[in-house]
Amino acid sequence: MLRHTVLLLASSFAIAEPVHLSGIYPQLAMFNEEGECGTGAVVPWADRLWVITYAPHYPKGSTDKLYEITPSLEQIIRPESIGGTPANRMIHKDSGQLFIGPYAIDSDRNVRTIPYSEMFGRPTGNARHLTDPQGKILFATMEEGIYEVDVKSLEVTELWGDEAMKDSPRKAGLPGYHGKGFYSGQGVYVYANNGEHGPGARKRPDVSSGVLAEWDGVADHWKIVRRNQFTEVTGPGGIHGNSDPATDPIWAVGWDHKSLLLGLRTADEGWRFFRMPKGSHSYDGAHGWNTEWPRIRDIGEDELLMTMHGTFWKFPKDFGAGTLTGIRPRSNYLKVIGDFCRWNDRLVFGCDDTAKNEFLNKRKAKGEVAAPQSQSNLWFVEPEQLDQLGPAIGRGAVWLDEDVAAGKASDPYLFAGYPIRGLHVHHRSDKPATIFVETGDGSGEWTAEREVEVAPNGYRFVSFDRKVEGEWIRLRSETPLVGCSAVFTYRSEDSREDEADPMFAGLAKSGEAHTGGIVRARGGGMKTLSFAALGSNGKPAGYYELNAELKLKRVDDTELDEYTRNRAAIPKDVLSMDAASVIYTDDEGKRWRLPKGAAPEDGDPFSSYRIAREVATERDLLHVEGSFYELPARNAGGISKVRPVATHHRRVHDFCSYRGLFIMSGVATDAPANNPHILRSDDGKVALWAGAIDDAWKLGKPRGEGGPWADSEVKAGVPSDPYLITAYDRKSLELALAEGSATITAQIDVHGDGTWVPYESFSVSAGTSARHEFPEAFSAYWIRFVANKDCRATALLSYR
Repeated sequence: MLRHTVLLLASSFAIAEPVHLSGIYPQLAMFNEEGECGTGAVVPWADRLWVITYAPHYPKGSTDKLYEITPSLEQIIRPESIGGTPANRMIHKDSGQLFIGPYAIDSDRNVRTIPYSEMFGRPTGNARHLTDPQGKILFATMEEGIYEVDVKSLEVTELWGDEAMKDSPRKAGLPGYHGKGFYSGQGVYVYANNGEHGPGARKRPDVSSGVLAEWDGVADHWKIVRRNQFTEVTGPGGIHGNSDPATDPIWAVGWDHKSLLLGLRTADEGWRFFRMPKGSHSYDGAHGWNTEWPRIRDIGEDELLMTMHGTFWKFPKDFGAGTLTGIRPRSNYLKVIGDFCRWNDRLVFGCDDTAKNEFLNKRKAKGEVAAPQSQSNLWFVEPEQLDQLGPAIGRGAVWLDEDVAAGKASDPYLFAGYPIRGLHVHHRSDKPATIFVETGDGSGEWTAEREVEVAPNGYRFVSFDRKVEGEWIRLRSETPLVGCSAVFTYRSEDSREDEADPMFAGLAKSGEAHTGGIVRARGGGMKTLSFAALGSNGKPAGYYELNAELKLKRVDDTELDEYTRNRAAIPKDVLSMDAASVIYTDDEGKRWRLPKGAAPEDGDPFSSYRIAREVATERDLLHVEGSFYELPARNAGGISKVRPVATHHRRVHDFCSYRGLFIMSGVATDAPANNPHILRSDDGKVALWAGAIDDAWKLGKPRGEGGPWADSEVKAGVPSDPYLITAYDRKSLELALAEGSATITAQIDVHGDGTWVPYESFSVSAGTSARHEFPEAFSAYWIRFVANKDCRATALLSYR
C-alpha cells in the first residue's frame, strides 16, 4: 500500500505543470553572452519542439544554443550547439530531416552540425532545390551567401559568396542588405533583404532600402524584382516547400515608408503587388534591424497566420491560387516575435525579449540602465487568444506628397477586415481635383464606390459606411495632381472598459498604500532580477531577487542594492506639464503634448516614476500619468509614431522585462493573496506584478483630456505644439476665447511624419465655445491649432 501511494505521488509530481504566467514559463528562458538573444526558429519535429536562438552578428558562431523541448516542457540544451545568427528552418520530407540553423535533425532526434567554417554566414532561409529537391537543399545567409547542401553527406557547395567573405569568387551584389526571406518555386529562387547601409538609413525610415530578387539557378546574375524592404518569402507549402512548385504561388511580405507591401508571384502572371496597413511603426527603420523575422505559417486552422508590423493576420492558404480575398487582421500585439508554430494544441511564439545592447534605440527619457544579460523566451497562447489582444488599427498611404499622373491608378490597398475606415486626401494643385474611389476583389474588375471632390490646394476626409463592400480599394484621378497624399486610417471596434482586468488586482490604485522600487534583469550570467524596493513611505526597504521559480527573496547585499538604485535610476524631469497637457520633449528638443491622466499628488513619495523603458528588444513603452504607449525607436519615427496601448490610472512605479515576463512595481500593501500575478516576497513586505507585455491591453481603454492651449496666449499664424490624437475611440474638441473673436484652424498630421493638412476652421467668439465631435472613422497622428489673430485661447480635446 505504501509503495502504491509513493508511486501515485511520484506520478503526480512528474506531470505537474511548471510555474507559468500568461503563457510564459520562466524556466524555459534562453540566454546568451552576446548583445541580443532572439528566437530564430521554433519547429515541432520528432515529438519535440526545437528552438534556436541567435546573437546579432556572429557568422562564425556564438554562445547561442539549439534547444530540444519535451512535451512535459523540459528544456534540453543540445551539445551539438554552435550558435551564430540563424533563423532558417525547413522540413525536408524526402530525407526525413529537419534543417534548422546549421543543424540537421533526423526522425530519431540525432543532430548533425554543419560548421561555419564550411558554410560561413548568418543563415536566414532554406529553399528546396530546383533540379534535385530529393538530394539537396539550399541555404541563404543574411549577406547573400547561397549554399547547396547534400542532405545525406551535408557536403557544402558555395553557389554565391557571402558578402563578408573576401575571397569568394562570385558575389550577388544586390542592393540593400540584412537578408530575411528565401524560397523556391516556378523555376526560381527568391531572396529578400530589408536593410540599407549608410548613416541615412539609421536615422530616416523613408530612404530607399531593401530588395526583392530572384535567380533561375543558372544565370550569372540575379534579377531585381522590386527595390523595397522585404522579409518573409514563402508559399502554401510553408516550411516544407511548395508541393507543386511549378504552379503554386509565392508570397513576399515587405514595406516602405507608406504602407506594408504584399508581393504575389504566379506562374502565369509573374509578380504583382498590393498595399496593406501598418498596425505598428516600431518595425520601421530603413536599416532593417527592427523587424526580426515576420512569418506566414500554418497553425492548424483554415487560414494561415501572418505576423507583420505588430498585427496578427489571417492569411488564406489559397491566396493567389484562384482567389485574392480573405486577408484579415486579428489583433495588434507588442511582443517581438521571431517565429511561431502550433504545438500540442497551443500556439508557441518565439520572442526577442531582453537585449544587453540597445543598438540604435537610445533616448534620454530612458536614462542609463546597466545592461542586462540578453535573454528571450517562448510565449504559449491559446488559439482563440489571437483575436483578443490589442484592438487592430491600420494606417497607410497609397500616395504621400507625390505627383500623380493623370489616369494612373494607385496600387490596390486592403479595404476589407476593418469595420471603421476613413481616408485623408490632400493635394497642392492649383485646380480642383476629383479622386475616383474604386473597390474590387483583386481580379482586375473594379467598381466605382464614389467620387471625392477636393478644392484647389485642398483637403477632404472621407468616412466609409460599414456596409461598403470590397476586398481592395484603389484611387485615381483623370487630371494630374501635385503633391498629393492619400492616407487610409482603419480600426476595429474597441470594446474594452475603463476598468482593468482582474489579473491586475493588487496593482495599486490612486490613494492606496503601496510599495515600489527599481527593477532590472541582471547581467553577468546571474539570470535573476534585481528589485531595490521602496516602502510605502517611498524610502529604501531592502534588496530582493526574483528567480526562475518566481520566488521573490530578500537578499542582504548592500552593494547590490546600491548598484541597482544607482545604475537603473529613474531619470528626473523627463516630462513637464502646464494647465493644458503633459509635455514630452524629444532628444532633438521638439515638444509633443499628451493627454492628462492620473498625475501624482503634491508630496507623493512616488511622484518620480519610470517614463520610458525597453520591454522587448528595440521596443519601448512610454508611461505617462497612468497610460502606456507603444513608443517606436527614434530611427523608426520615435514619438511622432507613438500609439496609446491602455489607460490604467494605477501607481506603476517601474517596469522591465525578465525571462520573457513583463514586471511592474507599484503593488498595494493589501494586494489580494489569490492573484497569481502578484509575486509577494518571502518576508511579506513587498511585491511585484508579473505577466506578459501583451496583458497591458487589458489595463483599460485609452482615454484622457487635454490639449495644446488652456487660456494660453496665442500669436497669429504660429501653430501650437502637436497634441496626440491617434488610436482613440470617441474624440471631441472644444475651442474657446477669453475675449474677442478669431478663426482657429485645426491642422492634422495624417502620416506621423509632419504631413500637416488643414482639417477644419472654426469661428470662435468669447462667451461661446465651438464644439466638434470627430467622425467615428476619423483618426490622425497629431493635431495642432493656428489662430488668425493674437488671442488668448483654449483648445481642449476629450478622448473617451
